[in-house]
Amino acid sequence: MAWLHIVTTLCIGLMIGVEFAVSAFINPILWKLDRPAQPTRLFAARLGAAMPFWYTLSLLLLIAETILHRHQPGFPLLLAASGLWAAVILATLLFLVPISNRLARPSSSASPEQILQSHHQWDTLHRLRIVALTAAMLLFLISQR
Repeated sequence: MAWLHIVTTLCIGLMIGVEFAVSAFINPILWKLDRPAQPTRLFAARLGAAMPFWYTLSLLLLIAETILHRHQPGFPLLLAASGLWAAVILATLLFLVPISNRLARPSSSASPEQILQSHHQWDTLHRLRIVALTAAMLLFLISQR
């Protein structure tokens, strides 16, 4: 099923590209603003609305690829890619989403330093997420050889 491979590649590849753009381009610009809170909230709201569906769709596509290729040599790599993608979703829900929620709705008692520290923590975890997603995509692509 060539169409499934193409759709999966596009879906996960574009997602990794967006996540990389956030880390490499958007956040560095936000860090330079005098008041980054408002633009950060706007980005978080826009991406926060789309990403759960995109992550889920990507996982479902990887699972479909895994099931369809279960009797082929690349199956263990597909299984690993799907498992890694699922682990990233779980880690996102456990660690990144709570920080994002704090950044989106900072409490009146949160100091600018606390907000900045939360943003740095999110950024570090986000970079690890990008590495894991990229590894999952590489496993997926190598499995198709």
